[in-house]
Amino acid sequence: MEGMIALYIFMLAAFVGYEVISRVPVILHTPLMSGSNFVHGIVLVGAMVALGNANSTLEQVIGFVGVLLAAGNAVGGYVVTERMLEMFKSSGSGGKKGTH
Repeated sequence: MEGMIALYIFMLAAFVGYEVISRVPVILHTPLMSGSNFVHGIVLVGAMVALGNANSTLEQVIGFVGVLLAAGNAVGGYVVTERMLEMFKSSGSGGKKGTH
């Protein structure tokens, strides 16, 4: 029965997460994502711990996929943050790049 409880908690968390994120205004998505990069790091550490404790081949494959997805999520968060910060930098020439 423990597996059913874990599945129920996962499904409930996915539903609540979807509902919360869908109600956030579009203009706030990028700042919220950049502000939550620390969560991506925690997820990555958790995936590495799960991979380290894997015993069977199936558990190792799932753990490896989890580490890959968590690492991609963390890197993507920092890429979005960098792009967002680039929007706020002023250009040194006073105009668009490439203009004379």
